[in-house]
Amino acid sequence: MKIAVTGGTGRIGRAIIDMALAQGHSIVSIDRVQPAHPWDNPNVAFILADVSDYEAFENAIRGCDVLAHMAAIPAPGHLPDHVVHNNNVTGSYNALRAAVAVGMQHICQASSVNATGLAYSRWPRFDYFPLDEEHPTYSEDPYSLSKWICEEQANSMARRYENLTISSMRFHWVVQDRATAVGASGYKMTESGAKNLWGYTSFDAAARACLLSLTASFKGHEVFYIAGPISVSEIPSIELAEKYFPGVPIRGDFSGNKSFFNSSKAERLLGWTHDPVQ
Repeated sequence: MKIAVTGGTGRIGRAIIDMALAQGHSIVSIDRVQPAHPWDNPNVAFILADVSDYEAFENAIRGCDVLAHMAAIPAPGHLPDHVVHNNNVTGSYNALRAAVAVGMQHICQASSVNATGLAYSRWPRFDYFPLDEEHPTYSEDPYSLSKWICEEQANSMARRYENLTISSMRFHWVVQDRATAVGASGYKMTESGAKNLWGYTSFDAAARACLLSLTASFKGHEVFYIAGPISVSEIPSIELAEKYFPGVPIRGDFSGNKSFFNSSKAERLLGWTHDPVQ
């Protein structure tokens, strides 16, 4: 396949490109920032463009088969609220609409576990654990709101164009591996850790999920949690829940250090697991 990747200069974008090249695909990497370390590979073309410029973006992806839209402002707080929100929402709509315009049928976009309201809330609200894709959103901040709207835009696009397969990936904190996450200071028995629900996603797992979604057989739009199967805390998950979120109901098996995020839908529809069976 010829895969268009927005945000190809970013960490997740680069992980997708590296894995796609290893699988024999060709890439058009699109970013508003030049890569610090360009690929020395004839199967990668880089186009300097901003997804907010619709016409330039549509031209950039023309001739590609599928789209992985990873470009976004990745968190609130560093830029004004309206810039974070408007950039992400406009970028998502442009990416989806341009992909349709050039005839693509498979689109993957980066969402976030924060689409429900999580780390950037004053204090997050949860109806049950572990979270699944049916959990309602209680977002407060502009970043989380933008990710929820991105998912709603995909729902709208899929209703209008019935041949589309759109996947919105709810990544968590994306790092090299669990050991990196475990070693991060201040992320265990703290309020910061609690607001993040002690979760993470590895770069490899995120990239595999995206590439699997670009050949998925379902039609319409689906949201997927893409998170590690166990938390970054050595304390049992039930104890963490009781300490920081007393009274939140537990659904199903929540034994040991199991994740606060249920990623079984991705396994069911995409054949994805965070740590592939060797």
